[in-house]
Amino acid sequence: MTQRNTPAAEVAVLSRVQGAIGHPTAVAAARGLSLFGEHAAGWAGLGLLGAAVDRRRRRDWLLATGGVLAAHAASIAVKRVVRRPRPQDPSVKVLVGTPSKLSFPSSHATSTTAAAVLYGGLTGKPLVPALVPPMLLSRVVLGVHYPTDVLAGSALGGLLGALLRRRLGRK
Repeated sequence: MTQRNTPAAEVAVLSRVQGAIGHPTAVAAARGLSLFGEHAAGWAGLGLLGAAVDRRRRRDWLLATGGVLAAHAASIAVKRVVRRPRPQDPSVKVLVGTPSKLSFPSSHATSTTAAAVLYGGLTGKPLVPALVPPMLLSRVVLGVHYPTDVLAGSALGGLLGALLRRRLGRK
């Protein structure tokens, strides 16, 4: 039985993804990404490292890091308004603990996408294709988010990251 207001199609996709790639190695990698992305701490640490190493653009790195943390905070605010519960279906295995029972949007997806956009702008590297898909997929593999949770989180992080990146480019 699926949760009220959760389309059966989302539960089916979640269950299929877990069945197809939820092998021990993938689950271990997903748990590592989960730990790194918890409360955007790993992304904040990388931003602070960028500020320490790239002294010429220290201010930009600090603003970008603040942007990643602001994107994370925005996702938390949206979660509290939407109040969508995390997956609770017998066909879905929850493979990691979470700090809240709220699912929409994925804060991991939000902060990861914001970090990829912002830090990619500072490094000149296309970080979005390298960083975002693994984090989004990891949240589904771990059974803690529906597909629309990670897509919405990524869209939110991308929008906020792009807005700040544009502002950083104008100074």
